[in-house]
Amino acid sequence: MRKSTLTRTTAETDISVSLDLDGTGTYDNETGVGFFDHMLDQLARHALIDMTVRCTGDLHIDDHHTVEDVGIAIGQALSQAVGNKMGIQRYGSCLLPMDDALVRAALDLSGRPFLVWNVDLPTPKIGTFDTELVREFFQALSTHGGITLHVDMLHGINSHHIAEAAFKAVARALRVALEVDPRVADAIPSTKGSL
Repeated sequence: MRKSTLTRTTAETDISVSLDLDGTGTYDNETGVGFFDHMLDQLARHALIDMTVRCTGDLHIDDHHTVEDVGIAIGQALSQAVGNKMGIQRYGSCLLPMDDALVRAALDLSGRPFLVWNVDLPTPKIGTFDTELVREFFQALSTHGGITLHVDMLHGINSHHIAEAAFKAVARALRVALEVDPRVADAIPSTKGSL
């Protein structure tokens, strides 16, 4: 059962995350940041991960701690749920179009976190949401999930479309990487024998 439940409390945020990696993409996410909730919903739906997130954060300051800390918590929960990575595909990629935006995501559930981020969001805000926080989320997810993650924007003029395409592309890549390969379901996908 590839599931995990995690709580993370600091002076800035109080977070609970529940994940089921073998779900159907159901979601129930409430962080107090509307656009971010919408992006988390996309992540769950397109990765086919059942996900529930609750976060109470210091939004009177800004959204930064909430977005970053939720990324940390989801990364940690993902790492717990996938366990020793027995039988997984490990690698995943997606080329995702959304209207004017075209975003490519490629990832490796390697245990070696690294983010390459070539995404230019042309406006500083999407509604009231700081667009620089999109990268902050993926940096936290990559670092704490042990994911090598490359995200590249190939086209795009609308910040909402670009950000949403990035979340969906990463979700679709994650879905592939987390799938169990029936040909090697009892093996770690590495010549080292561990990840």
